[in-house]
Amino acid sequence: MPNSKRNKFKEMKYSIIKLSLLFSLTLLVFSGCKKSLEEKFLNPEVSTTASLPAFLTDLINNDRVRPAYWNLRTFLLMHSAVYSQTAFFTPGNTRYQQQDGYTNDYWRDFYSPGVLGVYRAMERTYAALPEAEKASKQIYMEAARIVLYDQASQMVDNFGDIPFSEAGSLPSSNTIVLAKFDDQVQLYNLFIDGLKTSGAYFGTATANADFSKADILNSGNLKKWQGYANSVRLRLLMRISNVNEAAARPAVLEMLNNTTAYPLVDGANNPDYSPLTSDILLRPLTTFTSDLNTAFNELPSYYAPDYLLNTVMNPSNDPRIPVFFDKFGVTAGGVFTPNANYRAMPITFSESEVETNFQKYSIIDSATIWQNTALPGVVVTASEVNFLKAEAQERWGSTAAAKIAYDNAVAQSVTFYYYLNSISTKGKKEEKPTAAVVNTFLTTSTIAYSGTPANKLNLIGTQKWVHYGNLQAQHAWAEYRRTGIPALTFRSATLSGYELPPARLLYPSVEKSNNSVNYQAVQAKDTRTNKIFWMP
Repeated sequence: MPNSKRNKFKEMKYSIIKLSLLFSLTLLVFSGCKKSLEEKFLNPEVSTTASLPAFLTDLINNDRVRPAYWNLRTFLLMHSAVYSQTAFFTPGNTRYQQQDGYTNDYWRDFYSPGVLGVYRAMERTYAALPEAEKASKQIYMEAARIVLYDQASQMVDNFGDIPFSEAGSLPSSNTIVLAKFDDQVQLYNLFIDGLKTSGAYFGTATANADFSKADILNSGNLKKWQGYANSVRLRLLMRISNVNEAAARPAVLEMLNNTTAYPLVDGANNPDYSPLTSDILLRPLTTFTSDLNTAFNELPSYYAPDYLLNTVMNPSNDPRIPVFFDKFGVTAGGVFTPNANYRAMPITFSESEVETNFQKYSIIDSATIWQNTALPGVVVTASEVNFLKAEAQERWGSTAAAKIAYDNAVAQSVTFYYYLNSISTKGKKEEKPTAAVVNTFLTTSTIAYSGTPANKLNLIGTQKWVHYGNLQAQHAWAEYRRTGIPALTFRSATLSGYELPPARLLYPSVEKSNNSVNYQAVQAKDTRTNKIFWMP
């Protein structure tokens, strides 16, 4: 397997993570099934020394957040990116079929070894501290809770009800309990409330050297932690807003109307902002030398998606095209002839047409994406936050304020993708467009903010989808299911039961088998057509 860290997860009972921060840690983890719990947690060869800083580092150090080979190749590019058309996919009969083994890997990596397992170990460690020490150590728990709720909400977005409140009982109590499936609506409410609490905490917290050292996400920057909590909360509130506007609207407007109490990851609303200092990005460890070449080429997923390039970006002369795509070209008689224009293969192509014609069409840019060893895990960006603000303002506030947020979001997306291109050590570095070029794009192209409220919401949703791309395909798919934007066309496959993309992912077979009693309570919901609660 190309990803060495993934091999460690599969071959070792515990994950031993060597960090560039001059310390190492050994982590106790847990599994959702009894047998794995006993094997992993009761291994006498593993140190049980508890360390909140070390736990926090390992909780953050997540290859389901970074654009690692295994997550891209087996999960995002085979599921979310296909269902949202943010990546090219081969038009085979099984193209919409969920891959159970890979879904099980994703499920297991949330529980063991994963964010939830580490968090439960942290809860136990924190509870055992003398009361006099807890105040100074609370910062680790609040940071961990933000990361946990961010990742857990994505589990809900994919599956619906999930084991949560009772999951991870062994690290917490030395007792193996097969966890019930918690209601997805109640979980979202828990996350939204908890993120508000954690955001408020970081508004008054004080950093310390140990926390800054352990914090490989935000380097001890408490303002970024506060913005991270508030921004994920904004994301979740907007996600429920079509089905529970009564709860979402006042909470969102409270945040937007009080930026002092609720700072967001919005790049200070500066189109020419610094993604490195503003966005929440999980950068590669200093020992990381791999890239995503294999992940994109194996499927293959490196061809340009039809709707993204042909329908959205080309007609608007989008200045991000040179860092999104490469024109590619035809090799004949040993001579490579570049294609004249950027264009994608039509989604109507058959497998044989793809094989015959692919050289005549564009591919994903290698320097920016699949050969970029410095590519970070994209957690929250200023562009996403401003798109969320634009939607909220268009629906509940001022269309003038919505336009400002929308224009900032698009311009910041340009800045963000040129930043990714600039940090690559391979391929061609593209010159970032001038402010005048970006302004022309915003004011005179097909993406200019104008028309009816419905048209404006369509612009917001489409450009947010563009920005998410394949790196954040999980959010692109979630927002597409919530809004139906953009207006994608999916050709039917002939495999019975898998003719079209699903509304949700099915529970992995291993979970259904090992947690069969609790699974019975959700079995009737476990269909491809059953909607996540925030879907209309």
